[in-house]
Amino acid sequence: RECDVWLSLGGFHERGQDWDSTGRIYNCHLLLDNSGALVAAYRKLHLFDAALPGAPALCESSFTNPGRELLPPVDTPVGKLGLAVCYDLRFPELAQALRGAGAQILTFPSAFTVPTGAAHWEVLLRARAIECQCYVVAAAQTGRHNVARASFGHSLVADPWGAVVAQCHEGPGLCLAQLDLAYLEQVRRDLPVHGHRRGDIYGDVTALGTP
Repeated sequence: RECDVWLSLGGFHERGQDWDSTGRIYNCHLLLDNSGALVAAYRKLHLFDAALPGAPALCESSFTNPGRELLPPVDTPVGKLGLAVCYDLRFPELAQALRGAGAQILTFPSAFTVPTGAAHWEVLLRARAIECQCYVVAAAQTGRHNVARASFGHSLVADPWGAVVAQCHEGPGLCLAQLDLAYLEQVRRDLPVHGHRRGDIYGDVTALGTP
């Protein structure tokens, strides 16, 4: 309200319906409008369970409930915003479903590990931008959470052609990017990938809101 801005915030821990008996939470991405109202709350679908060489094992499913739905893109002053969280980035079907529902911007607030971030962070974000022809906005936690865990950081914005148009580097930082929806539509017209998909051969991504 004070700054007259919208905020995409994640991931927040939300008590699950079974909190009293299990202590389990949801990993939530919240969207607030410029009046401070909660516009959308997306609960992360894909939980990060991994044991990488030389890194502590992480088992998000041991304390987190998976979400049960993908939210339709939200109309915002900068375009139609699709909500996701961190590990969701590795599942292109999710991004394609948001694109098919009209998303122009995909958001992935994240806390990537240092090994996976160094190897995969930028290439995955650029891949989602290219294949969906969307802007991708990915805020990322950086630094050490505790003695056993640190996050990669490097918040990044990629345009619909896959170019990195803004990026933070080591440590805390701020980056700004201009989102040009006219350019997005030009990219989609010049290379109409979405219309060339062969759903008749390999199946379509299930539409949002259907079982």
